[in-house]
Amino acid sequence: MLRPAPSGPSVVACSTCRHSAEAQTDESGQRGGARLAEALREVQAADPRYAGIAIEEMACLFACAQHCTVHLRAPGKVGYVLGRFRPDAEAARSILDYALAHAASEEGSVPYRQWPEGVKGHFIVRVPPEGFVAQ
Repeated sequence: MLRPAPSGPSVVACSTCRHSAEAQTDESGQRGGARLAEALREVQAADPRYAGIAIEEMACLFACAQHCTVHLRAPGKVGYVLGRFRPDAEAARSILDYALAHAASEEGSVPYRQWPEGVKGHFIVRVPPEGFVAQ
């Protein structure tokens, strides 16, 4: 079930997430999570600032009450699960901008004033890194 993944900063997109609160798929039949992962890769390819952030997919992050969820993680840092995104370039850019700030932070805590507008209100849970708990 598990497969190796890079150990650096990454955004793990739930590939099976709903398209929206109302619909499982878009008009073409594609799941929202798959569309969001595609948008993340497109935005990343268009801007070299994002080259150090791996974009990964995983079937079901178990955040099914939400839609278009991602897990931001980096070694030794608090991780975050965010959701309720539209699967588009604007959301992808906000997620990647936050991922850059997260990767640059000492422990995964990014000051609120540095949060991109597009991630505010999308946080679902924070996850402590292995061997630690947050204070």
